[in-house]
Amino acid sequence: MSARILIVEDHPANLELMRYLLAAYGHTVLVATDGPSGLAAAARTRPDLVLCDLQLPGYDGFELLRRLRADASIAALPVVAVTALAMVGDREKVRAAGFDGYMPKPIEPTTFVAEVESYLRKRARDP
Repeated sequence: MSARILIVEDHPANLELMRYLLAAYGHTVLVATDGPSGLAAAARTRPDLVLCDLQLPGYDGFELLRRLRADASIAALPVVAVTALAMVGDREKVRAAGFDGYMPKPIEPTTFVAEVESYLRKRARDP
């Protein structure tokens, strides 16, 4: 399963690790480093999945999600939060905001790609 995945992440080391792992498994990786460029990239490229940090420059991941969902042409894109916000209740807050999934940072390199691919498979099953 090869997919086009947009990573919206401003931390260079996190971005490079995610990009490296996904590309190593044959995925096409698209990159944005802030909220506004993430929105523009999603609209321009129509990826299969968006991995989104919550603490971004420009506007945060919650605002990026609101803007994605407000644009009918990209509203259905699956968006997974990848975040260092890992306190009690953060996962529920992320899901309640409308994200399709939640992955805590630091990511676990041995399981990261399989977890991302599970969201792609879920999208393939859901109409």
